[in-house]
Amino acid sequence: MPPGLLPRGCLLLVVPHLRRHLPALCSTLRSSHSHKRPAVIFSPVRAVSGYSAMAAGSPEQQQRSVVVKETVELTETEERIFRRLLEVVRHFSLGTQLRVAGGWVRDKLLGKDSADIDIALDNMTGQNFCEKVNEYSKLIGEQQKGIGVIQCNPDQSKHLETARMLILDIWIDFVNLRSETYTENSRIPTMEIGTAKEDAYRRDLTINSLFFNINNNSVEDLTGRGIEDLKKGLIVTPLPAKATFLDDPLRVLRAIRFAARFNFTLDEDLKEAASDEKVKSELGTKISRERIGHEIDLMMSDKHPVKAMCDIRDLGLFYVVFSFPEKSNPPVFDKCDWQCVSHIEAAWDLAYSIGSCVFSSGSDSKSQDERRRLYLYSALFNPLRSMFYLDKRSKKAPVSSFIIKDSLKLKTSDAETVVNIHAASEKFAELIPLLESNADVYALKEKLEDEYLEIPGDSVKRVFAGLILREIKEFWRVALLLSILFYRETGTPAGTLDEQDELRRRKEKYIRAERSITDLDLDGVWKLKPILDGKSIMGVMQVKSGGPLIGKWQQRVLKWQLAHPDGTVDECVEWMKQSQSKRQKVESST
Repeated sequence: MPPGLLPRGCLLLVVPHLRRHLPALCSTLRSSHSHKRPAVIFSPVRAVSGYSAMAAGSPEQQQRSVVVKETVELTETEERIFRRLLEVVRHFSLGTQLRVAGGWVRDKLLGKDSADIDIALDNMTGQNFCEKVNEYSKLIGEQQKGIGVIQCNPDQSKHLETARMLILDIWIDFVNLRSETYTENSRIPTMEIGTAKEDAYRRDLTINSLFFNINNNSVEDLTGRGIEDLKKGLIVTPLPAKATFLDDPLRVLRAIRFAARFNFTLDEDLKEAASDEKVKSELGTKISRERIGHEIDLMMSDKHPVKAMCDIRDLGLFYVVFSFPEKSNPPVFDKCDWQCVSHIEAAWDLAYSIGSCVFSSGSDSKSQDERRRLYLYSALFNPLRSMFYLDKRSKKAPVSSFIIKDSLKLKTSDAETVVNIHAASEKFAELIPLLESNADVYALKEKLEDEYLEIPGDSVKRVFAGLILREIKEFWRVALLLSILFYRETGTPAGTLDEQDELRRRKEKYIRAERSITDLDLDGVWKLKPILDGKSIMGVMQVKSGGPLIGKWQQRVLKWQLAHPDGTVDECVEWMKQSQSKRQKVESST
């Protein structure tokens, strides 16, 4: 571990005792809280964490009032779509009540636009209704549209066949109202056509149980709680929470996700049910890791990922969601869940104080959202960066990689990026003091040089930084930010700065380091083509085959190129020849 990097389980706490969850990252700076802020200290994460009070739902939060519209305001496109659907019903005398279900209604009442239109039908299947829509289109001389039928797929929370078609360039899902029952050992329900009220009660949450009746242009709250809970900012299940979760344990994570998305409070009965040992067991055994990983990824990509992780921790779900390998070295340490979540809290605060530019800078292909998402995973699993296990091939592999690939079933590239970010952040911990002072330049110079390569003292920073950036590529700012956050600095006694001062100091340190690297003209250095390829090096070396020798020279040539950004091919070749000649003279004289 490089000197100055905090030991596993320790970090700079920048989390207020009763902090509010922050909105999505943006470039504006966070305003100061009015309550007294704690001092900043270096401490094991398990010793302090003020977020659980927020995650549990403080009395102040439970009394909050959410602005909910009295009526649904339709866009012009939505009016045209609904008018067409009603024309189909009337033309064929179907007698169908058309209802928009779930999230679209919720979002509309919250004043948010939504393109996720799901139509619930009370007397026919979605496919049959779509066929009627096409039949009507043919009658009025319009082109018929293709109908996509999405089969039952519990791994994607699709428990009922859904028909989908394009209407006025908007994809609409059609499904009949349903009543569902589950068997003991299966998450695939037995489906029966149900009433609107039965359908509302089988929804996961009351705020998702609302309907918009297209026929009479009204909102239907058939559980009697949907609008009330929306106004109070409460996450509640329509039926008893434990029974709801045992029917489909994934609903536990959906409840947490929606609570985080809207910054709502989890109902006390819901929290008790989510913490139930049987519910936790069935979440871990009856729900596929793909479904769990999908929910977690949605949380990490949403507005309040820290709140979601705190709820997962406080409900005792951390080790269910983030399953570890059976054996690791070192073993899973005490309060690992608290330490991981405290790391993501601190990382969120620092990134927010700097602004979204930390994720949007650069011209590469990686999106801002992708950098933000992997930054948060890297922070969450930062306490695990020194933990390893033996994979199926008995090879040593990082535990964080296991959690991302095997526990959450996310992309292999995600796991590789997180591991690379951890490695780069440790290297940055060695580089950062060098960027601010030349005191240690010669110690680092010795590490970079060998008997063939001598690096000018004023080029050491550029060479070392360039090597780091070529490894981590477009995620270098993310790795730098983590290094700034978890890097133990000397000369600042614990408790001497309050949280805002410390946060400001870390922010300024990041800005200086980032500017130093960009001033060295290194942003995008990973795209730099080697000034000499392997074949050219073999020609200079006068050898006919490659091997380890050529690999070593390729690395030397790269360092020379970083140290001499304006160097030419001829100059590089001349340096190689002189280096070999000097080495041969040294060897012959000994």
